[in-house]
Amino acid sequence: MNVPASVGGRERLRLFCALLLPADIVEELSRWQAEAFGEAAGVRVVGRAQLHITLAFLGHRPAGELEAVGAELRAAALAAEPAILMVKGYRETRSVGMLVLEDEGGRAASMAVDLHERLERLGVYEREQRAWLPHLTVIRFRERPRLQPPLPELGSFVTSEAAVYMSVLRPTGAQYEVLQSVALEGS
Repeated sequence: MNVPASVGGRERLRLFCALLLPADIVEELSRWQAEAFGEAAGVRVVGRAQLHITLAFLGHRPAGELEAVGAELRAAALAAEPAILMVKGYRETRSVGMLVLEDEGGRAASMAVDLHERLERLGVYEREQRAWLPHLTVIRFRERPRLQPPLPELGSFVTSEAAVYMSVLRPTGAQYEVLQSVALEGS
């Protein structure tokens, strides 16, 4: 497991687990965001370092739980096959615009469910009532702009790495740091 960031001096961490995107997909998404949303008023484009597919949002957790969360993510990743995803639509909620993804063979969803169960047993996560939806948040806003951008032409892409992230809230928006990452191994 890769451990690139430090959490020294923090008692509580705002944590989530996510699938990382391949570098070429991040690059293409960044270009698409500039074209699709560059002129949109009241819209904040999600930066390339913030693009990911959330598996489980844990919220503020004691820093001492990080290793156990990482171990459960590692265990779920060891059992998960790389996910094959494709953009199937754009959707807006109260505060974000997202690309909804098709999950070929349900591999990402299977990993998400496995991870949710592991984190629930650990006592650090409570599953949402609605089913997990594979998606990428691409913009944020205060007032729904009701946009209908053309979809990016990414084709199918494979996610083969997952990570535990720390989210730090700043006036300019949340900044994410990968604390631990692991390859999806499949069994």
